[in-house]
Amino acid sequence: MILLTKDITFPDVSKATDEGLLAFGGDLSTERLILAYKSGIFPWFDDTDPILWWSPDPRFVLFPEQLKVSKSMRQVLRNSDFEITINKDFEAVISNCSNIKRDGQQGTWITNDLKNDYIKLHELGVAKSVEVWLKNELVGGLYGIDLNNGVFCGESMFSKVSNASKVGFISFVQNTNYKLIDCQVYTNHLDSLGAEDMSRDEFLKYLD
Repeated sequence: MILLTKDITFPDVSKATDEGLLAFGGDLSTERLILAYKSGIFPWFDDTDPILWWSPDPRFVLFPEQLKVSKSMRQVLRNSDFEITINKDFEAVISNCSNIKRDGQQGTWITNDLKNDYIKLHELGVAKSVEVWLKNELVGGLYGIDLNNGVFCGESMFSKVSNASKVGFISFVQNTNYKLIDCQVYTNHLDSLGAEDMSRDEFLKYLD
């Protein structure tokens, strides 16, 4: 694992550990974050850690055309009163992702510094949010990075009522033209929606 300096550079991703940990240190400037995502690298740490940079192999991804929507979820999409918006309230989405309690997780990896830096990326048009509303209340959502190369790098999602984040994610995938959704690492939830493993080398080809 390599210690980063003030220089806005990263080591080759082949130097990552078996778990995908590549480097630590550096900063969360917009320049470094954009370079990270373009290089197949993302930050993931909690407020007790230094900044940690990851590039796992394999990568968990979703091809939009492979999206799986169950019969019950199709009924939810047809009959629910959810309203979906894009980039209407990025700050509220990332704040909810930071504050939501998750099983088996103590604290949050979305620190205040990280949240503020992603808000800056949003102001630059690089970070996007999806909001899910029910009776004018924000009940779910997700956010991620749009590299303007056909790849959307999902970062986090939250749900305050049943199915809200699933509805937001499915609607986003179905109504955008991305060639690939980067899900980073395996989760049962994303596996059920059709995500699959891809080698890091293959994933990097999509970032060119």
